[in-house]
Amino acid sequence: MDAPKPASDSLETARRVLRIEADALISMADGLDGSFQRAVDLLLHAKGRVIVAGMGKSGHVGRKIAATLASTGTPAQFVHPAEASHGDLGMVTRDDVALMLSNSGETPELMSLIDYVGRNRIPMIAVASKPDSTLMKAADVALALPKAPEACPMGLAPTTSTTATLALGDALAVALMELRDFRPENYKMLHPGGTLGAKLQKVSAIMRSRDELPLIAPDTPMVDVLLAIGRHGLGVAGVVEGDALVGVISDGDISRNIAGLQDKRAAEIMTTSPKTIEGDARLQEAVDMMHKHKITMLFICDGAVPIGAIHIHDCLRAGVT
Repeated sequence: MDAPKPASDSLETARRVLRIEADALISMADGLDGSFQRAVDLLLHAKGRVIVAGMGKSGHVGRKIAATLASTGTPAQFVHPAEASHGDLGMVTRDDVALMLSNSGETPELMSLIDYVGRNRIPMIAVASKPDSTLMKAADVALALPKAPEACPMGLAPTTSTTATLALGDALAVALMELRDFRPENYKMLHPGGTLGAKLQKVSAIMRSRDELPLIAPDTPMVDVLLAIGRHGLGVAGVVEGDALVGVISDGDISRNIAGLQDKRAAEIMTTSPKTIEGDARLQEAVDMMHKHKITMLFICDGAVPIGAIHIHDCLRAGVT
């Protein structure tokens, strides 16, 4: 084997690879037709699951496509073609739709699965680069990959073809999301763990209750305001008139009015029109609002009535930054 080339050549290689694959995606987007719409319709109306199958690199891509579909409202499962002929065909039912992936369309391990799907009249969508292949001819809907070279310099390693297959899977998943009107609250149900789950959690889930809030009247002497702020540990006090929140007093308000502070009352130094958020807003919205306005807490209101509060530290503890 020849001596390796200088590492400096790798930058140009990377650009070439990315351009080849980007051109293929553009070509595929321009070439989409009614077949894509028919595929979406089959998936949308499936009574069961989407059974995704592929071998080798197509199998790796298939697992990701199945995971994306399942996490965005379309029940899906990956079935390994080789294992299918050893009993896993029992995972596939007549209520399912099959999504078969193969660059050549002639993958031997797929044949028993293709035969099973055909005999049981299970709708099949095929993704391959050769329209006249066995897989594409057997399919109810055939989605052809673009005629584009692999980015591998030998034209052997699946690169462009796997990128195109993965992107096509994303296109199917997003189209189904939109048709199902899949919303953030649906996404949260399927992603309860980790940072993503925390961001989608509602503010009301971690808010401090009204009993924990430093709420004061407009005519409260500042000495009592300071005691209320210190007692509740939020760094602010809410000014209420009746049940309505009419102002907020923060450390900044106090600093700006430090001269003669002991002789003043809450209404004299409060900031009117305080920033608030509703309880069914997501935590990420609360954090974004605090960052935008450079504040550390928000009152949670039902209309004008404060029902709770959330501090930036509460959000950090929940995993949202």
